[in-house]
Amino acid sequence: MQNYLASLKLNLLNIGFASLDSKWDFDNVISPFTRLYLITSGNAYVYHNNMKFELKAGYMYLIPSNTYSRYKCNSYHEQYYISFIEEVINGLSTYNIEDFEYELKANELDRYHFKRLLEINPNRVLINNAPSVYHNKPLLFGVSEKDNDLSTSHFVESIGILKILFSRFIRDVKHKDKPNGKSEVVLENTLVYIAEHLHKELTISELASFNNLSKDHFSRNFFEKFGIRPNKYIQSKRVERAQLLLLTTDDSLLEIAEKVGFLNISYFSKIFKKFTGRTPTHFRKEQMKV
Repeated sequence: MQNYLASLKLNLLNIGFASLDSKWDFDNVISPFTRLYLITSGNAYVYHNNMKFELKAGYMYLIPSNTYSRYKCNSYHEQYYISFIEEVINGLSTYNIEDFEYELKANELDRYHFKRLLEINPNRVLINNAPSVYHNKPLLFGVSEKDNDLSTSHFVESIGILKILFSRFIRDVKHKDKPNGKSEVVLENTLVYIAEHLHKELTISELASFNNLSKDHFSRNFFEKFGIRPNKYIQSKRVERAQLLLLTTDDSLLEIAEKVGFLNISYFSKIFKKFTGRTPTHFRKEQMKV
């Protein structure tokens, strides 16, 4: 997996410190980027990946990209927050190839890294701390402009700090050699193949042939390895890419549907709503309100 991780790219969106109360109460949040929190006082709750996490002082929390989540604070809490976009190669996410922890006790170095990242990126503080509204197009487009405001040393330091903090959540599982190790590598190459061909028709027969396996053998191995059926995985990646295009471009729904491999708008809308609970039109309008 190190060959994929060598291509890891992290783009910082926001970093700040916030004092929040019961108004921090948001449901049905699905964002195309990752969030990190360091809680300094009080408590709140986050729900994602079918789990409930109590945000406790002295702990860090990871909320993966493109994950349904819910946020709630009953009274008061304070947090450092970071949001960033990550990918390893051709739109493939680290979450596809590694296992993650979502809650960790922060150490002194972690706290220093959050504070230092904010110190050298003071212009990335959010005006509105609602998770459901700060991933709109103007904010995402403004990332490169804010990068240009940094000195070269601070730009490199920011990337380094972000990678250190992100690495803390990756489970320390050694990839041991197994009799079917070659097959596993090919299956993971399949994720790259899918990412590179999302705009085209992708069939199980084509993917099975890519792996030199029968359709049944490929489907079974894929599910055992990744815990999801190949067709559902392809649909989920198409929806994730469509979300990003809806937020960051002015492309029409037809143009976006074609770019992510859907044959028509009707089918695109049906699958998009199946995964997000909203139609593409509703999703775009909802995110552009700010």
